[in-house]
Amino acid sequence: MATISVSKLIILQILSCFLLGSHLIDSARITYDNKGILINGERKMLLSGSIHYPRSTPDMWEDLVKKAKDGGLDVIDTYVFWNGHEPLPGKFYFEDRYDLVRFIKTVHKQGLYVNLRIGPYICGEWNFGGFPVWLKYVPGISFRTDNEPFKRAMQGFTTKIVDMMKSEKLFASQGGPIILSQIENEYGSEVKEFGEAGKAYINWAAQMANGLKTGVPWLMCKEDDAPDPMINTCNGFYCDYFHPNKPSKPKMWTEAWSGWFTQFGGPIYARPVEDLAFAVARFIQSGGSYVNYYMFHGGTNFERTAGGPFITTSYDYDAPIDEYGLIREPKYGHLKELHKAIKLSERALLSSEPKITSLGSYHQAHVFSGKGTCAAFLSNYHFTKSAKVKFNNEEYDLPAWSISILPDCKHVVFNTARVGVQTSHTQMIPTKSPLFSWETYDEDLSSLEDRPTMTFDGLLEQINVTRDSSDYLWYITNVQLSSSDLHGAPTLMVESAGHALHVFVNGKLSGSAYGTYDDRRFTFKGPVSLRAGMNRIALLSVAVGLPNVGPHYEEWKTGVIGPVVLNGLSSGKKDLTWQKWTYQVGLKGEMMNLASPNEASSTEWMRGSLAKQSAQPLTWYKASFDAPRGAEPLALDMQSMGKGEIWINGRSIGRYWTKEAKGDCKPCTYAGTYRQVKCQSGCGSPTQRWYHVPRGWLNPKQNLLVIMEELGGDASKISLVKRSVSRVCADAFEHHPTAENWRLDSNGDQEIIHQAKVHLRCGAGQTISSIEFASFGTPLGTCGSFVKGACHAENSHDVLKKLCIGKERCKVSISNSIFGGDPCRDVLKRLTVEAICS
Repeated sequence: MATISVSKLIILQILSCFLLGSHLIDSARITYDNKGILINGERKMLLSGSIHYPRSTPDMWEDLVKKAKDGGLDVIDTYVFWNGHEPLPGKFYFEDRYDLVRFIKTVHKQGLYVNLRIGPYICGEWNFGGFPVWLKYVPGISFRTDNEPFKRAMQGFTTKIVDMMKSEKLFASQGGPIILSQIENEYGSEVKEFGEAGKAYINWAAQMANGLKTGVPWLMCKEDDAPDPMINTCNGFYCDYFHPNKPSKPKMWTEAWSGWFTQFGGPIYARPVEDLAFAVARFIQSGGSYVNYYMFHGGTNFERTAGGPFITTSYDYDAPIDEYGLIREPKYGHLKELHKAIKLSERALLSSEPKITSLGSYHQAHVFSGKGTCAAFLSNYHFTKSAKVKFNNEEYDLPAWSISILPDCKHVVFNTARVGVQTSHTQMIPTKSPLFSWETYDEDLSSLEDRPTMTFDGLLEQINVTRDSSDYLWYITNVQLSSSDLHGAPTLMVESAGHALHVFVNGKLSGSAYGTYDDRRFTFKGPVSLRAGMNRIALLSVAVGLPNVGPHYEEWKTGVIGPVVLNGLSSGKKDLTWQKWTYQVGLKGEMMNLASPNEASSTEWMRGSLAKQSAQPLTWYKASFDAPRGAEPLALDMQSMGKGEIWINGRSIGRYWTKEAKGDCKPCTYAGTYRQVKCQSGCGSPTQRWYHVPRGWLNPKQNLLVIMEELGGDASKISLVKRSVSRVCADAFEHHPTAENWRLDSNGDQEIIHQAKVHLRCGAGQTISSIEFASFGTPLGTCGSFVKGACHAENSHDVLKKLCIGKERCKVSISNSIFGGDPCRDVLKRLTVEAICS
């Protein structure tokens, strides 16, 4: 028998660990079969999460990816943002938030794979669906159909990205992390509109992508007719029903929606983690082998990147990692436990087809047995009733609308409805960094004609004039009236296609009107103050993001489309639609580049107390502040303002709008089929009150804040706040095995350890400062309102205090020995804790 020295053994072990931790260094052969993606011939159960690089900042990327990895993910999924990378034809930009190569290398560094969804159409609640606006003006173009100008431009950009990835050796076939790519995006709904031209286009797109020879498979999501070798995939709240269009392709879910986006004026949508976990487990038990959470971190729509229109600057998406980069509990932790349970079952899942057995009217067992392993998923599809089911001569309790995972077909290590992980509560806390030296700058409407203008007969479409260089377009005309015209009560009616309109008559604001996410078109109707002689009517049309989805959306109109009519004149109505109109793109402050630190300092701003100034529309505000100490994420509280845009040190945070949220906000339960309207909150408050200020954008001292306010607000009440985890709670039963409590025995088989634990974790830079509640026994209530039950270990508080105070995180085993004995025999006990972070 061959022997080996201890020193050599240690070296080999170290080398083995290094190679395992660097599994993406060598080139890999990526293929697929009906059961999943194969990496060097080995099937993989792949868990993925969407993180979009422009929706965060480069200094946030490593932390976000590490948290994704710690949460049990194997893959990071991202779109590629054409309009950010090619803002002008042939002028490319791959720096700062658009440094795609750096982002992918950051993922690679953490040992994760990448699904690069090139598109280049992305939808994504992103301005113009990710297309650059200049594309709309290519002669003869028609988007996303069998159109030569469009195909030529699309192929050019796709090739540009693929060549860049190849030159950096980022495809798995070159030793990089990219194992999958996507061409087009959610095209299935467009095919009906485009007909044969649509089918020809999708076949061309597949051939074009395949011809780029990346060495990795290509995906087409929500495209049932995806031609070979494209893998068609599913997007949605549930995808267990989905089957690929060929039996040789794996069952993949490219967008498991973790929540939903928000639009100004709408409520906040949340998805209970119990339902999300149920949907994922349901997909896996039906043969799925790839799940991507859309989003795992949503982030922020900085600048004017939000599309839709009316999409908020926050793209939080109720994701497991929130907009600011903080872990959202219990969503993150519960999914992490799900991922562990799935991975424990991986060998059985990927080596066999499920045998489905009925356990009752609403109950099933999906059993996978292969290669000497066995895994079972026990399901209860009833919306409200829990059940006891018999499986393998054992009884199992199944809560309503839940799935239990048994990696050995015997022990339950996870149930989708039983959340035993930490719950965290965040607060927006004012910082000690005041905003200094407020100054204002008035747009000065009297000088409108002094700026560059153009004049035409009739009304022009807004984007054709602005080319999206600004949200704002002035429509200006003059009306001559006699004194006899004014004997009535004049009103003005303006038809607009979006998205907001401010009406000024003779330099005074007469009123505003707005569209909505569901109906962009709207009508302004209101009284106007006119005078005998010449009257100037100035309509400020405001875009709130360009459309991002729909057939031929490049043809949709924005701005004042008419008619524009003066009613209530003594001589009758006066139609202004086809008279001469003067157009001016943008605001004066934009033309002067007031948001730039250099220009802002060289402009004559008005000093003085804001309290003494009345709120005026179209006013610029400027202040300075020092960066607060600490590491907590920062935001601006804009509740006192109306609508506009924010810049920090010349960088645009994005649009703000404190429009009141309207919806159907009522208590919701996790059980039963989920749609975004099911769980709403925030009604009666601003849809978005806080606006993310990335710490990486700040200087230690003298940071410049510039705000453009359209409507008039109280800037003196704006404050800089920090987002902090204020309270964490944990609650788990004793003897309740979880996926964490498994290990491999000496034979390589799974072995369960009956030792449950609670975990407490504060935010970065925080520690547990106090234990507000602790009880080992039978406590009652929910986080923030726990009370002792009939059974309680008297030393519970002292034990938790000793183990956790002063630590960022702590882990406490749930056992009688930890608490010095059994406080009540023959009773199933739990440990419930509420801690304060500071």
